[in-house]
Amino acid sequence: MVDLPEAFKERMKAQLGADYGAFIRSYGLPPCRGIRVNTLKISVEEFKKISPFALEDVPWEERGFFVESDSPGKTVFHAAGAYYVQEPSAMSAVPELNVCPGERVLDLCAAPGGKGTQIAAYMRGEGVLVLNEPVPSRRDILAQNVERLGVKNAVITCAPPQFLSGVFVNYFDKILVDAPCSGEGMFKKEPNALPEWSPQNVEMCALRQAEILDCAYKMLCGGGRLVYSTCTFSPQEDEGVAENFLKSHTDCKLLKSAKLYPHEVRGEGHFYAVFEKESGGRAEDFPALEKSVTAGAEKIYREWERETLKISLSGIAEEDGKLCFFRNGAPDFSKAVPKNERWRFRSMIPLGAFTGSRSPSFVPAHALATRLKRGEADCLELDEKTAISYLRGLTFPCPPQANGWLLATYKNLPLGWCKAVNGTAKNHYPKGLRI
Repeated sequence: MVDLPEAFKERMKAQLGADYGAFIRSYGLPPCRGIRVNTLKISVEEFKKISPFALEDVPWEERGFFVESDSPGKTVFHAAGAYYVQEPSAMSAVPELNVCPGERVLDLCAAPGGKGTQIAAYMRGEGVLVLNEPVPSRRDILAQNVERLGVKNAVITCAPPQFLSGVFVNYFDKILVDAPCSGEGMFKKEPNALPEWSPQNVEMCALRQAEILDCAYKMLCGGGRLVYSTCTFSPQEDEGVAENFLKSHTDCKLLKSAKLYPHEVRGEGHFYAVFEKESGGRAEDFPALEKSVTAGAEKIYREWERETLKISLSGIAEEDGKLCFFRNGAPDFSKAVPKNERWRFRSMIPLGAFTGSRSPSFVPAHALATRLKRGEADCLELDEKTAISYLRGLTFPCPPQANGWLLATYKNLPLGWCKAVNGTAKNHYPKGLRI
């Protein structure tokens, strides 16, 4: 049983009344675990056929499943980006955004990436997805998850909401604010949340949440939808913040709200409120991203591409001695901010780098591997034992006829690059990701 703060228990007893006993008993149950299939890489039907554990449907997310595994994040499928480990009730907010492919969507508090990559699945690679995390270290974790799941249409930003609200006025069709909160729904899953909780912290969170929502309002276009969510039970942070938002933004209406308690649903608990902005226009799009690459660099890359890939990438750019790629028509947000602030926007995807000065050769980036699909590169399919060796950074034998750069795959899912030479596959899985 979780040792809950006394002030929290007193408040919940007053809040729940007769349901308080069932609520407290839920803390004696094991944490509820779930995964969300990443349909950018594999369909739900295909994953069901190869899943390493039993799956039970999450009712509010068609890609979500309850699992009993204690370590769902330690499989080859997870490393390959086939799914994201996500607490089941946390999957409830994104479907309420009603995201469609081709829209402009913002996840304002995106790290570590659970809800942002959930949005990406609904967008199917079309439109513009801005994922923001103000803390650089957390931004890097977000970028790793976006890379692992193969999201192609994301722009990762690292900025306070106040900064972004001056850049994206009336720009987004849909905005998610999964706000920093007191984390009462995390007490069982994250023990560190317990000592951080206090009535004073609840009050501080509510003030911060109101400020973030105000910034989101400025960035939402007329007719746009805003979903506010937390993983806490505090009325001050949930219903109270929503009510105050409506009072101060009279052109918004509440479409729906829900609070998921752990004694009522299979999950650790969540809250969401869905708003619609009734007035205001929709900002014009930013100019398309235009970048250049030197003839020499492009020649070296194209030679590698012809030897390795079965597709040709069109948007190629050179940046700081490395190659990047981007989607055609991707907007260039950097021109809307001062030069010294442009580091906050990560619009392009690493493609690779060059080694050697006299006779340079191209070395592909891991980010390229994770965004390729079956049939788009020369592949080396691995069995489970070899795949685990690969994820550990080890070399392994390969067919003698295999040669050059190959995409290492497991069940046709890309893991990363290897280079075959004389019957041995040299490992190029990034050191920071190795198990």
